[in-house]
Amino acid sequence: MPGAGVLPDLDLADLPPAARQAAERCARRGRWAEWSEAASRVGWCSHPVRLRGSSTAVDTRTGLVERFSSSKAHDGVVRVPCGNRRADKCPACSRIYARDTFELIRTGLLGGKQVPKAVATNPLVFATMTAPSFGHVHGLRGEGRCRPRSDAEACPHGRLRGCHASHPEGDRLLGSPLCWECYDWTSAVVWQWHAPELWRRATIALRRVLAAHLGMTSAGLRKVATVQYAKVAEFQARGLVHFHALIRLDGPDGPGSPSPIDGRMLAVLVEKAVRGVRVEAPPVDGDDVLRVLRFGNQFDAKVVRAGSSGDMLDDAQSSDELHAGQVAGYLAKYATKSTSGDGVPSPHHQRMERECWALSKRAYAFAEDSPYVLLGKWARMLGFRGHFSTKSRAYSVTLGRLRAARRRFARLKAEAVRAGEPLDVADLEAYLLSDEETTLVVASSWEFVGSGWGSQGDKELAEAAAARAREYAQLKASAVRAEQ
Repeated sequence: MPGAGVLPDLDLADLPPAARQAAERCARRGRWAEWSEAASRVGWCSHPVRLRGSSTAVDTRTGLVERFSSSKAHDGVVRVPCGNRRADKCPACSRIYARDTFELIRTGLLGGKQVPKAVATNPLVFATMTAPSFGHVHGLRGEGRCRPRSDAEACPHGRLRGCHASHPEGDRLLGSPLCWECYDWTSAVVWQWHAPELWRRATIALRRVLAAHLGMTSAGLRKVATVQYAKVAEFQARGLVHFHALIRLDGPDGPGSPSPIDGRMLAVLVEKAVRGVRVEAPPVDGDDVLRVLRFGNQFDAKVVRAGSSGDMLDDAQSSDELHAGQVAGYLAKYATKSTSGDGVPSPHHQRMERECWALSKRAYAFAEDSPYVLLGKWARMLGFRGHFSTKSRAYSVTLGRLRAARRRFARLKAEAVRAGEPLDVADLEAYLLSDEETTLVVASSWEFVGSGWGSQGDKELAEAAAARAREYAQLKASAVRAEQ
């Protein structure tokens, strides 16, 4: 592997039985190379979408015509990646999503990819907004016990209000209520449903609080400062989302222009704005009540960068890039988490799903145009209907542009291979991210055939190959770091 020295061979003895049988079957039929190429084209996706049809591409600049038909592909169908962001559903596609999210967040921290490098000197705050409590739940308390209590107080249902166990990581009890009858399931689902609106109002409140601090109206704020952010949602063990946001303050001339306040004051204003946000949630039906929703009391706003000096406040870090990489890695990891870490719904997550369906039916019986009618549609997400990663317009490069650059690179590489010439890497990044319109015109006709591989063995084999690719990438990265 160039640039990484000699890497050790990977042990393939731990392949799942079904994956091993699939590999042996392909080898016996002489189709191993064909299957391997088909799987590598979709990045070893776990659930590729199968299409049948044909396309004709014409390059208006060169006049080159390319025709392709699915009849030439493996099994007579074309496979495209599923694109699922959840690691428990598709490890390969979620890794691509995580990498794109990492680059999106990192460029907003340090610049690059058409974002001015001067953004690395602007104030930056890392804020975490939690959900409120809807009842006592089992949790991790460092090295101590879950909820130790010296008395034997019991709830109205006869269950103790404490727990003296020390739960390990991955314990199925984590996040589950101490008393299921005391836990307010309805309010938890309603809060989850309105969580995106809480975040939206928090961004509005921050601009208003910032304008008041600077002694001007919200409309006049744009003349002296602009607020940029990148936010991801993370599912906690109890099934409710937390929002993690990087908030950067720029001057009036866009990313990188001097900010009117430093990071410490920005953190104070962020906390003031978040704690003041309220949303009135209408009743689900005639037997329900109006709820006033807010974020939880556990709020954290860390100053990542103070201001114009560009210095990070965490003395344990030796450089901006190291710290930025860590923060971007955290947020990218959060964006690919599922409602349950291992992909298997816990009993209390299943209880939240049932509550979503129950509230949906109640709302439909009360008023067919009630917004809660759609709760059943989002039951698998435990009532959360928002985006898992969002950003303000000028924070950094967009996911769409990163994906377009990847497609453009694939075409350039294919052209270089076809011409038998090395790929020209001069100003490659600028070209890939440019707004230059493509000269490629494509006429195609495709029909959906299905999704997934032909057998469980093929799926497990693709996932095993994807895992090996990740191991190689980690070995290569560690070898390069060792040589530096």
